[in-house]
Amino acid sequence: MELDLNNWSETLSNVALSDLTKYATTFCKNVIVAIIVYMIGRFIVKKLCALFQTILRKKGVDDSLYTFLDSLVSITLNFLLIIVVIGILGVETSSFMALFASAGVAIGLALSGTLQNFAGGVMVLLFKPYKVGDVIEAQGYIGGVTQIQIFNTILCTPDNQTVIIPNGSLATGSLKNYSTQQFRRVDIPVEVAYGSQPDTVREALNELINADTRILKDAGHEPTIPMTTMGSSSITFELRLWVESANYFAVKFDMTENVYKHFRAKGIEIPFQQLDVHMRSK
Repeated sequence: MELDLNNWSETLSNVALSDLTKYATTFCKNVIVAIIVYMIGRFIVKKLCALFQTILRKKGVDDSLYTFLDSLVSITLNFLLIIVVIGILGVETSSFMALFASAGVAIGLALSGTLQNFAGGVMVLLFKPYKVGDVIEAQGYIGGVTQIQIFNTILCTPDNQTVIIPNGSLATGSLKNYSTQQFRRVDIPVEVAYGSQPDTVREALNELINADTRILKDAGHEPTIPMTTMGSSSITFELRLWVESANYFAVKFDMTENVYKHFRAKGIEIPFQQLDVHMRSK
């Protein structure tokens, strides 16, 4: 009986030693493979990051977005590499992935508005519907773009107020960019009294047009003066002028004042609103 126990104990020791040897051998092999995979993976990650940086530079991506995207891609690729290396070592990675996925969902829900603005900033910086220096109208504000940040765009209004607009609303809403076109048309309605001769009105307006060198008169940009409305108290002509975009407001304001002065000098009546009242006696 004692001999059998000794044999059984010796057998267990041999089995344990054999299993330990196999485990150590397998672990060492896995460590070596993991180191090789990590070294190769790091080389591939560096090459992919360099390629991504080259693409961003060729696309002319804004510096602030370039830095963020470069860091995001580098962190993501290195994280995936680490997960692969951990898996080679025999560690279960599904729990890690589930944990990170759950954390990502929780953070996304908590920062939904902020992430929308971030996504909008990425879209603005990538597709560039406007740039710094452009004059835009959006969300009820008109102003020059002074900064385009990841989350917000900053405008300076004509009366020198600073307006901060979230990029999410700019990326998904409509906006006007007044700086993309070289030329703009100035439309100025001009009301004259009934009885005024259209030829006389157009002659007076053409005198003002010819005197202003900022107004374009070449082919495709000819000034026009159509009669647009016969209202209850007046006839309306519309002065349509093409100018350089930078001269838009100056020409609009100057011409409005000059029309009033010139019409008074020419004796062309600009009427007040009128209402005819007819009295009937019983």
